[in-house]
Amino acid sequence: MRAIYTVILAVFSLSVSAQSVIGKWKTIDDETGKPKSVVEIYKNGSSYEGKIVKLFTMEGENPNPICDKCDSDDSRYKKKVLGMVIIKDMEMDDGELDDGAILDPKKGEVYDCKIWIGDDGKLNVRV
Repeated sequence: MRAIYTVILAVFSLSVSAQSVIGKWKTIDDETGKPKSVVEIYKNGSSYEGKIVKLFTMEGENPNPICDKCDSDDSRYKKKVLGMVIIKDMEMDDGELDDGAILDPKKGEVYDCKIWIGDDGKLNVRV
């Protein structure tokens, strides 16, 4: 089943144009509605990537978690989530990123995804 998640809400970089996915985006937890992290999307060679540059932790949560649920064959296994590249191998096509993958470090799951900016200015991620 394909779902559309509006998980990233706010642009932090003033230099980013309204139609560009490049920049820093705040992710919002679908279950709690609270901020989870800030992800920076950037171009790396001919593809696009995204890494976690800030975490918002709740009281009692580990402020510096590791990806212990990642597949043991994944190079991110047991690595710190802060600074981790979670979006990989995305290609730009008509203003949308496609053909890459996104990691949910909390669940250790990797999904094919598509990323674009909606008419409302929010970054949308379809997994």
